[in-house]
Amino acid sequence: MTPTILRRAALAGVALSALLTVAACGGADDAGGMTHDAGSATPSASSSANATANDADVMFAQMMIPHHQQAVAMADLAPTRASDSELKDLAAKIKAAQDPEITTMKGWLTAWGKPTDLPSDHSMPGMSATPGHGMPGMDAGMPGMMSEQQMKDLAAAKGPAFDKMFAEMMIAHHKGAIDMARTEQADGSNPEAKALAAKIAADQATEVQTLQRILDRL
Repeated sequence: MTPTILRRAALAGVALSALLTVAACGGADDAGGMTHDAGSATPSASSSANATANDADVMFAQMMIPHHQQAVAMADLAPTRASDSELKDLAAKIKAAQDPEITTMKGWLTAWGKPTDLPSDHSMPGMSATPGHGMPGMDAGMPGMMSEQQMKDLAAAKGPAFDKMFAEMMIAHHKGAIDMARTEQADGSNPEAKALAAKIAADQATEVQTLQRILDRL
């Protein structure tokens, strides 16, 4: 009896060991599969960022970045110079909207392998390179951009004088951005860039209406 029991116990131990070995191998295979799946998800995420872009997409991003940067610089003056509370609130909203868009467009250009700095020859397709685009602040083919002197004048103004100047300049600045956005919608090919252009055109058209209402009562 005792030798038989011992043999059975030994066989049970061998069987248990085999089962544990198989389970361990299976777990390793599952883990390997999970790692593979996670790895295969990464290219799809990066492929979205590396979506193809044509020249209009690239020019849109390269031009809209400094255009947005100037709008943010103008908005930064409002807290310490503006006297109109509604205008102050709108300036804060402009900065909050455009700062993240600058980051987004820089990311696109990097993904596309293009410089984030604007080339010296930066006339946007469909845009006139000469001043007089029906608004003040036409800067070398970039609609709505303020000159260095205009920015200095704005920084020197305070109170109601600042409010009026800011509203007038930002209306012109926004109208220029809307022109650029519409050109991207017509000529661009990258879906994300065209979607941002549509958002910019819609958002800034609404802000122009608000700015005009503020200006009318100043």
